[in-house]
Amino acid sequence: MRAETTTTRIGAGLSTTANAGDAAVEAARAAKATVKTDVDLAVVFLSPHHADGATAAVHKLVEELSPRHLLGCVAQGVVAGAREVEAGPAVAVWAASLPGADIETFHALAEVSEDEVEVDGLPRLDDADLVALLVDPFTFPAGLVLDRLGDDGRTPPIVGGMAVGAGGPEAQALIVDDEVVGSGAVGARLCGVEVRTVVSQGCSPLGADSVVTSADGNIVHELAGRPALERLRAELGGLSPERQRLAAQGLLVGIVIDENRSEYGRGDYLIRGLLGADQDTGAIAIGERVRIGQTLRFHVRDAASADEDLAEALDAVRADSAAGALVFTCSGRGTSMFSAPDHDAVAISAALGTEAVAGMFCGGEIGPVGGTPFLHGFTATVAVFESR
Repeated sequence: MRAETTTTRIGAGLSTTANAGDAAVEAARAAKATVKTDVDLAVVFLSPHHADGATAAVHKLVEELSPRHLLGCVAQGVVAGAREVEAGPAVAVWAASLPGADIETFHALAEVSEDEVEVDGLPRLDDADLVALLVDPFTFPAGLVLDRLGDDGRTPPIVGGMAVGAGGPEAQALIVDDEVVGSGAVGARLCGVEVRTVVSQGCSPLGADSVVTSADGNIVHELAGRPALERLRAELGGLSPERQRLAAQGLLVGIVIDENRSEYGRGDYLIRGLLGADQDTGAIAIGERVRIGQTLRFHVRDAASADEDLAEALDAVRADSAAGALVFTCSGRGTSMFSAPDHDAVAISAALGTEAVAGMFCGGEIGPVGGTPFLHGFTATVAVFESR
């Protein structure tokens, strides 16, 4: 008989033990020590060192926690509490008691022909409070699937990431309940949970907003009635020398997704790369299709901007109500971006007032902007579960 509880309880554990089974037991016990009751959903993240031991780790974790549902994958690195392990053996376990929640796990497979994608195994999602999605990027076109969900109006909050830690095609280990699968995507549909999503794209804006007045696909011809490249040069010319140096390292474009606001802040932009410019026509190419009437703003990214952006995004979450969180951060962050280790893990656990935090380093992160789920890069996406 399962223990009765009316309070959301979440724990996280980490082990850097070299044996996959032993590491799973150690991390699971640490997580269970906080939960102290039956586990409704557990999520396990394995470092590449443990790819061959994924099945053994799952068996040990199921024995230790007896979770109603289990998700997991092999990732490039793992997050647990205030620690990030970017290299070496590691297992992170996140365990949650979610009273009253309706949880459905699934394994989805996709077939792509030209620009069409057919997905099998994906449950109804539009009534979910949260969907967690772990993806093998070699066999599941997450970007196309998310686009289709948006077109169909089936847009619950979706968080997750591309699991690339196991290597190339047919090498992945995705975990759904007590099964290890090698392709597609695994996920959990959660209803009856109180959760808030945070998406920090790690950028700061420069210049002013401009409305797209001429565009074709991902080619922007005019901004506010002027050639897009001319507008960009004018924005750059008005920057301080320091900001110009940042811009010289790489420019990005922020696209406003939800236009129903009087003004736009950082969380309102979908960040995409500036791919190139045509000196003759004055057009610019960006990494997303746009339409006439959308609002764009140029952005830059650096460690200071990423730190500030994450802090600002977390400010919107009430720390006194946070029970725990799942974190999906880009492999291009960590010590590749920040001078000190554990940056995102420390910031998130401190802001939420809990170390019941676990997650992974991704090769692409999934999170909502303006209510629509997108595949991102260099982003930290967080699902914050609130206590009841």
